[in-house]
Amino acid sequence: MDLKYELEKKHKAFNEYWKKYLPEDEPANLYEASRHLTLGGKRLRPAIVMFTCESVSGKVETAMPFAAALELMHNFTLVHDDIMDKSDLRRNRPTVHKKFGEPTAILAGDFLFAKSFEAMHDLSVDLSVFRELNYNLIQCVLNICKGQQLDIEFEKRKSVSEEEYIDMIFKKTAVLFELAARGGIIIGGGSPEEINSCNHYGANLGLAFQIWDDYLDVSSDEKTLGKDIGNDIRNGKKTLIAVNSLQNASGENQKILTEFFGNRNASDDDIKRVFEVYKDTGSIEYARNTALHYILKAKEALYPLRDSEAKEILKDLADYSIEREK
Repeated sequence: MDLKYELEKKHKAFNEYWKKYLPEDEPANLYEASRHLTLGGKRLRPAIVMFTCESVSGKVETAMPFAAALELMHNFTLVHDDIMDKSDLRRNRPTVHKKFGEPTAILAGDFLFAKSFEAMHDLSVDLSVFRELNYNLIQCVLNICKGQQLDIEFEKRKSVSEEEYIDMIFKKTAVLFELAARGGIIIGGGSPEEINSCNHYGANLGLAFQIWDDYLDVSSDEKTLGKDIGNDIRNGKKTLIAVNSLQNASGENQKILTEFFGNRNASDDDIKRVFEVYKDTGSIEYARNTALHYILKAKEALYPLRDSEAKEILKDLADYSIEREK
C-alpha cells in the first residue's frame, strides 16, 4: 500500500468535486481572494473524512460535501488567522490580506465560512444525521473561535501552563481533525464504538499536527515551511516549545527570552539567539517527543475498527502528519 498514491487519488477526486463551490464569478476580486489559499494545502481533513468513511464500507461520494464543508471552514480560519497574526506568507504564497488587502480578506473569510454551510446542504443523508453533523460543525467553529481567542490572550501573558496550551490547540486545531474523523465514520454508517474510536483518533492526530507545526517553525527554513520563520517568537506566541522553554530557562537563557520573546522588533540574529535557548532547554526535542506521543495514541484509538485497507491508511496518515517538512 502506497500512502502517497492513495492520498494523491483522494486529493484529485476531492479537488475535482469541491471547485464547484468557488467558481469564477462576480465580483471577481472576492472570488479570486476566496480561491487564493484553497489552490494549495495538504487536504488532510478531507482525506480523513474519506478514509474513515471507507473504513466502515461507506461510499466516499456521500461524504464529499462534508469533506468540502470542513476544508472550506479550515481555509476560512486560515485567512482570518493570518490577518490577526500579521503573517506575510502561507503555503509559499502571499497571504490573502497581503495580496488583496484586509477588507477583501475579511470578506473572503466570511465568504468561505458561508460556503461551508452551503456544502453541508448537499449532503444526501437522513435528516437526523444532517442535524447531528450540522450541530457538530457549529460546535466545532465555536471551539475554534475560543481557541483563537485563548491564543491571542496567551501572547500577552508571561507564562502559560502546558495544560492550558493543550486545551488551546485542541479547541483551535484538533477539533477540526476530530470532526473530520467523526463525520466520515457517521456518514459511512459506523457503530457508536467506531464513532468513539475515530473521535479519539482525530483529536490526538490534531494535537500532534499542531505541535509538529510548532516544531517545524524552529527546525525548517522559510522556503520549506512556507510561512514566516520566527513570526511566532516575535508575536510572543505560546507554542509548546516556548511554553516549555519559558518554564525551564535560567540565567542567561532566561534573560534572552525576557528581552526578545514577544519583541516584534527582534532582528533575525535575535531570533537565532532564542532558537539556541530552545535547543539548550531541550524544548525542541520535548515538542517532537510530545507529538510522537499523540500520534501513538491516535493509532491506538483505531484498534476497535474492523481490519481494512482504509484503517491501515489512517495509521500511515498519522505517521505522515509528523514526517512532513511543511
